[in-house]
Amino acid sequence: MSHMLDEIREQPDVVRNIIDREFHQVEALAAEIKRRNVAFAYVAARGTSDNAAVYGKYVLEIQHGLPTAIAAPSVVTVYDTVPKLGPQAFVLGISQSGAAPDVIEVIKCARESGALTACITNEPDSALAQASEHVLTIGAGEEKGIAATKTYTGSLALLALLSTAMDDSHPERLVYLRRAADAMEKSLGLDEALHQLVEKYKAMTGCVIIGRGYNHCTASETALKITETSYISAKSYSAAAFQHGPIAQVNSGFPCLLFAPDGKAFPAMAELGEKLRQQHPALISFAHDAAFLASSETAVRIPAPVAEWVSPLVYAVAGQLFAYWLALSKGLDPDAPRGLEKVTKTV
Repeated sequence: MSHMLDEIREQPDVVRNIIDREFHQVEALAAEIKRRNVAFAYVAARGTSDNAAVYGKYVLEIQHGLPTAIAAPSVVTVYDTVPKLGPQAFVLGISQSGAAPDVIEVIKCARESGALTACITNEPDSALAQASEHVLTIGAGEEKGIAATKTYTGSLALLALLSTAMDDSHPERLVYLRRAADAMEKSLGLDEALHQLVEKYKAMTGCVIIGRGYNHCTASETALKITETSYISAKSYSAAAFQHGPIAQVNSGFPCLLFAPDGKAFPAMAELGEKLRQQHPALISFAHDAAFLASSETAVRIPAPVAEWVSPLVYAVAGQLFAYWLALSKGLDPDAPRGLEKVTKTV
């Protein structure tokens, strides 16, 4: 048994614990966002946490109309330029270890400018936590796998919980988040099916992973997991951006993974699926909709329906399991990706 697989299986409980343990901390941050009349958000992260930041951008902009930018930390650390943030900015740092020097530096500069600062981390005593006014703790326990799994979905859960606390006119969102944890549990049942189906793709040397809207982050995170554990070129795209050039690379048998949960982005994903079929790719679809799956070469049916805005927590599980079993089918150890360490520090 590997650390990665163990930690994939821990995720539903990690999310449930976050909902129960962190809600008061999240409420306090949400209250301060309202009190300060925050006008925009700025999120600093690296690696897997950067994909969580993309989810945060969609959640804050779609559900709250709050313009949200993803920071380029090198602006501060390499080019010595401090962004003009100020008291109406909400600046969030995301780092599982809380030890990312560039993310820490962005938070320090933001706090000096008078911005409201917060962080999401698995290490509440870390340097990032000390630099931030508000600390949202993942509390997933030690993550031994090099490829982040439970800390990623834990970060998504905290972002979803923050969004819920920011709008008390929609208490049902907390119910949807709890249901997402249950749906994650059910998706763990895909383990054996994914173990079997990846054998068909173990010779792949490249692929594209496509999502839209809330699940843009799912495509990006799955691509990262496949790249770092199987050493192949896995590239992620939004369904819209993919049609502005990258679709030309698709030919017969080329693997294309589509994440298409029910919701407002589903029609665009279904339309893209039809367009791609004309180029005869190896289409691997992750969805709940049976009709959509019926026309795919390989169908991965997510067993439980889930609200679109929390679907990335559920679909990430399927992407992680696909990446895990693909690495094993290639004779690789997903717990020991070459050139990687658990904590990567960049400036």
